[in-house]
Amino acid sequence: MNFMMRRAIRQYVQVAPYLMLGVVLTAVFVLYPLIKGIYISFFEYKVLMPEESLFVGVDNYVKALNDPKVYIALRNTVLFAIVTVPGQWLLGIIVAMLVNLKTIRFKLLFRFLYYLPVISSWIVVSYLFKYLFADGPSGIINYLLVEVLHVLPHPVSWLQNTWTASVVVWLVSIWKGIGWVMIMYLASLQSIPRAIYEAAEIDGARGVRVFMNITLPLMRPMTTYVLINLIIGSFQAFIQVFLITEGGPMDSTHLLSTYMFRHAFQFFDFGYAAAISVMMGLLIFVMTYSQQRTFGKERIEY
Repeated sequence: MNFMMRRAIRQYVQVAPYLMLGVVLTAVFVLYPLIKGIYISFFEYKVLMPEESLFVGVDNYVKALNDPKVYIALRNTVLFAIVTVPGQWLLGIIVAMLVNLKTIRFKLLFRFLYYLPVISSWIVVSYLFKYLFADGPSGIINYLLVEVLHVLPHPVSWLQNTWTASVVVWLVSIWKGIGWVMIMYLASLQSIPRAIYEAAEIDGARGVRVFMNITLPLMRPMTTYVLINLIIGSFQAFIQVFLITEGGPMDSTHLLSTYMFRHAFQFFDFGYAAAISVMMGLLIFVMTYSQQRTFGKERIEY
């Protein structure tokens, strides 16, 4: 027993420096900002002179709960998740199935092309879509719909209307996320033993039946992982709205993240922004926890 204890202590001492590095980095870059953000939310915080910050208690939270624009931002955030999460998931799994087919040639090329948006800068992609959906006849999409395809009688002011601007944001988010979902599902598809499909072929199963009764159930753990990450990512979306619509027109396309950013770095109301961020963090935690409680314990044995 003493030998086992000494061996365990020796092993712990050997790995302790590596563990301490992770603990220190987590404390500095995760725990401290988290605690500091909660602290700031109870103050009318002055960044340049923190000692003059005025304690206001829960007034910032009360203000947020009575702010109609917070509910507009919450609505936009929820709609963003409802549209982009299923869109990325469905299109990603379809692309993964197509790329995984035996009859498809140049698979590496297709993987690269579909994954290219994922590794592209959000700034570049956002400005690209802002240019594509530019208002008036100068926008490429308007030119195609009006002059080439003759689908519309006149150009659409995509970014000057709440819902069309939201559609542009949804499209760029879905397009950029398909490649990540594809890669995840390709890894899952290639881990399924061929023997299962061969047995299904012998039993006469084909096409959609194989996908619905074999492939999809066996990929359930990956589906859980993908959906949880997509939901979390949808509630953290920021750059595409900030660069494409800037929250307009008339603050109608703000997400919670962009509305929080505006109050912090445009109005310098850091206490109110911190209160919004704490509420958004609690919302993400509740949704993630509920998803993990629902799906997290599922295991599939081949």
